[in-house]
Amino acid sequence: MITVHHLGISQSERVVWLCEELSIPYTLQRYDRDPTTRLAPAAYKALHPMGIAPVITDGTLVLAESGAILEYLIAKYGKGRLAVGPNEGNFADYLFWYHFANGTMMPSEMSAVLSSMLALKEGNPIIEMLKVRSERAFALVEKRLGEVSYFAGNEFSAADIMMLFPLSTMRAFAQRDLSPLPHIRAYLKRIGERPAYQRAMAKGDPGMSPMLA
Repeated sequence: MITVHHLGISQSERVVWLCEELSIPYTLQRYDRDPTTRLAPAAYKALHPMGIAPVITDGTLVLAESGAILEYLIAKYGKGRLAVGPNEGNFADYLFWYHFANGTMMPSEMSAVLSSMLALKEGNPIIEMLKVRSERAFALVEKRLGEVSYFAGNEFSAADIMMLFPLSTMRAFAQRDLSPLPHIRAYLKRIGERPAYQRAMAKGDPGMSPMLA
């Protein structure tokens, strides 16, 4: 049986959501963040040498990295569902957005969080560089969602599971006003109506309202 080790308010929500979408049997082990530091507790850090979320265990296997975990579960237990194959016309779009989430979107937003924690002031060249990168990323996402219903095209895929976190829950750490971004807001509404997403969030973070507005 797969155990999803879910750290509250973290990227591990992606793994819970995927399991719900694909009806993959799993056991959920929840961990609360330290109320002062907002970091993972010692028990979570002990799961994997990197000490970060997400982590799953599958028998003797311990696997980290949300992108790797999703690919593993889709290939081994999901019969390839929610992935896009190399012979499909939107394969490159799927790959781009699946990897854009953690390759570009998350680093730009995480850097903003760290800059805030370090109290870097407005006008600091690092802050300005991060702002430009973040704005460019959100503009690209807004454009894409004005063209198609989902990131890989007109059908929901694992690329959406990867991309949702920096558009939603990540805003608990890096605030962003979505009012000028109607296509992103419409997309978040569509995702919020998915029963599997609703179940995943209710199980993983029962005390938190999903950040879909």
